[in-house]
Amino acid sequence: MADVDVVIVGGGIAGASLAAEVAPFASVVLLEAEDMPGYHATGRSAAFWSETYGGPLIQPLTSASGPYLIEHGFIAPLGSLHIGRAEDAGHAERFLSEFAGSGVALERVDPATIVPGLRAGWTIGIFEPGAAYIDVAGLHQHYLARARRHGTRIVTGARVTAARRVDGDWRIDSSAGTWSATTMVDAAGAWADEIAVMAGVAPLGLAPFRRTMAQLRTDPAAPAAMPHVAHLGGSFYFKPEAGGRLWLSPHDEIPSLPCDAAPEELDIAIAIDRFEGAVDWRVAAVERRWAGLRTFAPDRLPIYGFDPRAPDFFWFAGQGGFGIQTAPAAALLAAGLLLGRARAGAVGSIEPGVYAPARFTR
Repeated sequence: MADVDVVIVGGGIAGASLAAEVAPFASVVLLEAEDMPGYHATGRSAAFWSETYGGPLIQPLTSASGPYLIEHGFIAPLGSLHIGRAEDAGHAERFLSEFAGSGVALERVDPATIVPGLRAGWTIGIFEPGAAYIDVAGLHQHYLARARRHGTRIVTGARVTAARRVDGDWRIDSSAGTWSATTMVDAAGAWADEIAVMAGVAPLGLAPFRRTMAQLRTDPAAPAAMPHVAHLGGSFYFKPEAGGRLWLSPHDEIPSLPCDAAPEELDIAIAIDRFEGAVDWRVAAVERRWAGLRTFAPDRLPIYGFDPRAPDFFWFAGQGGFGIQTAPAAALLAAGLLLGRARAGAVGSIEPGVYAPARFTR
């Protein structure tokens, strides 16, 4: 007999949230390669919840996650201002049309009335009042604690070295021991395709991309009441942080191998140049810089479900930069698929087939 019902590979927000939803109904072991869960993408998130981020096929997952995040106190009001110049008018119209009828509140505004020091020419503004901060660390720890309360064993320093089928179950070797399970879940983020290949499962074309962030001290200091600000053309975004600091990204997507991502000076310089082209603030200091990997499937939608070509191999990967903001709905959706249980009302009318791995194997 298998040691447990489910082994989940990966202890970031994907693996942690799924473990929390599955553990009340099945025995679970969560394997994390690093010494602490959430070291990579989860621990380097921009900590932001926006119903428009990721596009109209991600929005239902984000919107469905909102009530859980609000109920448990993991989001705080912020708002998001999408800005552009005359040449971004097409982006603005597409943006508005994509979310027409979705229930997401969007309103045209004069961006100069919201961002002090905005340079001339930035005349297009679309405000998303519902956007919010996310307490990423708090949410991640909440899911790990829920998983533990229901008996999940969380094993760190457990880098998977082999996985194979033995007598109808999965046998998974790691640097911290060997487990057998009825179902193997691949929630390994940037390493998801590598884990699949190790298990003899065909990869799905998941690709990691580096995203750079910097914490700045500016003159004047960033107003605490200012919202998140993003270029409609996708070349930068920034948001205020505690103590008058500012988080800035060049919105970069640099192809990368799965790794412990590190920022490059050129990307920081590009971010500052784009920022100074939008506002007349002086960058007094770059106080911190970091980078993380955002992993996408070829169609940039997440992958939730059993692989149709591999028995009891379950994908929970490809969550790009929206894995945190969609975690509650995504975990409920995936748990229902994995357990074969109806979770009434959990994810509303979301159609799971949109995210099924079978879309790559037909």
